[in-house]
Amino acid sequence: MTNDALNKEEFFGHPKALFILFFTEMWERFSFYGMKALLIFYLTKYHLFSDSSGNLLIGSYAALVYAVPVIGGFIADKYLGFRKAIVFGGIMLVLGHIGMAYEGNAATESITGEITRDETALQIFYFSLSLIIVGVGFLKANISSLVGELYETGDKRRDSGFTLFYMGINLGSFMATLICVWLGEKYGWSYGFGAAGVGMFFGLLTFISGRKLLMGKGESNNPSFLENKSFGLKNEWLIYAASVLSTLLFWQMVQNHDAVSWALKIAGGISFIYIVYFAITQLDGKARHQLIALTILIVFTIVFWALFEQAYTSMNLFADRILDRTIFGYEVSAGQFLSFNALFIILLAPVFAWIWPKLGKYNPNTAVKFAFALAFVGLGFGALVMGINLSGAGKVAAIWLILAYFLHTCGELSLSPVGLSAVTKLSPAKIVGFMMGVWFLATASSEFIASILANIASVDTSNGTAPDLNLAKQSYLVLFEYLFYTGLGFGLLLLVLSPVIKKLMHGVDKELNN
Repeated sequence: MTNDALNKEEFFGHPKALFILFFTEMWERFSFYGMKALLIFYLTKYHLFSDSSGNLLIGSYAALVYAVPVIGGFIADKYLGFRKAIVFGGIMLVLGHIGMAYEGNAATESITGEITRDETALQIFYFSLSLIIVGVGFLKANISSLVGELYETGDKRRDSGFTLFYMGINLGSFMATLICVWLGEKYGWSYGFGAAGVGMFFGLLTFISGRKLLMGKGESNNPSFLENKSFGLKNEWLIYAASVLSTLLFWQMVQNHDAVSWALKIAGGISFIYIVYFAITQLDGKARHQLIALTILIVFTIVFWALFEQAYTSMNLFADRILDRTIFGYEVSAGQFLSFNALFIILLAPVFAWIWPKLGKYNPNTAVKFAFALAFVGLGFGALVMGINLSGAGKVAAIWLILAYFLHTCGELSLSPVGLSAVTKLSPAKIVGFMMGVWFLATASSEFIASILANIASVDTSNGTAPDLNLAKQSYLVLFEYLFYTGLGFGLLLLVLSPVIKKLMHGVDKELNN
């Protein structure tokens, strides 16, 4: 079948290639969220990390996972192209998840409180994380950019295409937080982490098998450079080799929170300088204003995700220690509560996609939607505060955490799908991949900040459990009250700034909201 014939083939009104990317991302997110849902429990219960150490390690890992797409996006834009970057990233992810399946020996705590850990198993664990970091760096930003490339400029299907793609992400997350958590807690950590690896393998096979449907999209902009040789090797293979060697750096960095802090500061500073340089030297007034508007929106996403990403640290431990997890006579695992976020997205995404256009001239502009998102995430923590205050001396009812995830999901749907589309529409064509990387760099900063915030509720444990329920409740109350006011405060600030941001967008805002 020719490319022209393939180009005319659609599925549910969208290019068939969208559904290849949908299922690739679904399985990649299955692996990512399945592993992430287990991570804090694996660290605190199996290797007996303190809350503080576990939070910081997850913060360092998650920050690097979202920071490296800046580099991966740049390499794909400049050299590899999106398709080859995604395949390489998928291979690295499969290898990383295979390593995660090795759990080694459980840590032990003596009567005096001295903890003995399997250091060999931990080093394999850290190196596996470094493989995943590089893999996500090459896959995550580039597959989102490739979705945007499937649609021509002005194609009104683009937003609904991103919404479908976003549902694929959450379908993978929903399945992962049920299946991987259940396997990990019932049969052993290696089963949960191993299932995540199997999911990634399916994702890689899906993408490779659907290459023809891409119709040449996502190929290198500089194929001659890739074919040329340096040091006796094709430049393409040198890129792969250098990327593999970079895992040695990330292997060490993931164990060093301060190193990650400095790396984020440097990467953020360089990215900001490059954006300013590009805006001044390469863009006219309208395009420059749009890039400024996008940059302001990205800054506010840092606050949103710093609050939202408590789900995998403080909220996960809260569910394990403070929550009455019995629902209709069945005890739900703490990590499985994370599935409510994905479930609410699957249920509510079509509602949000339908309701915004129906509002017509009353449809909020993008900045106002971001302000709503910040308010929603703050209100979610308000629900947890109320739940703790109403719990008396007992555990907190599960409905309060479910309500928090419902409100957080409303916030996410007000920000994330519109935000991904905004990056592809407001970014100059030459740096779309880079700006998608900057979007994820902002999330990286959020992950780092989230781990520091989570330590406000750090609880002293014995053999991985919190012995004093009421003391633990008070620690979480302090954190959740702080996050409640933070979300509402920044939401109000962005609401005040929204008219200025709307003006800078020069009408693109109307496309984003239709």
